[in-house]
Amino acid sequence: MKTTFMANASNIERKWYVVDAEGQTVGRLAAEVAKVLRGKNKPTFTPHVDTGDYVIVINAEKVKFTGKKLTDKTYFRHSGYQGGTTFTAAGHMLERFPERVLEHAIKGMLPKNRLGAQMYRKLSVYAGPEHPHAAQKPKKLELNIR
Repeated sequence: MKTTFMANASNIERKWYVVDAEGQTVGRLAAEVAKVLRGKNKPTFTPHVDTGDYVIVINAEKVKFTGKKLTDKTYFRHSGYQGGTTFTAAGHMLERFPERVLEHAIKGMLPKNRLGAQMYRKLSVYAGPEHPHAAQKPKKLELNIR
């Protein structure tokens, strides 16, 4: 009788990937990156173990939104004080903090627990084409985004 394979910390092999976000749609790119962070692209995927890889996203300032999302979509923050709500339009957020746009989208597609937080720590997003992870020898990840 064969048993189902369950991954654990001793048999996980992690790789480093770099993704170029230039000209990509935010949501579609975030879905593919979240899949790699979670490890769903591997045959050894186990739901209760972080089997994902490290992902570096470059050129985050060159992503695009479809439709009227640049003006209509808002990001919400709260300072913790009464009346401390802040709403920021997606276009304004993309100008000031382009990394946060992708980080927010990707984080929303990960599990909402300690395992999701562990997966999120393997993500690095940079506004420009340069990144400080050359020593890890990341491979270029080709995503099949329509």
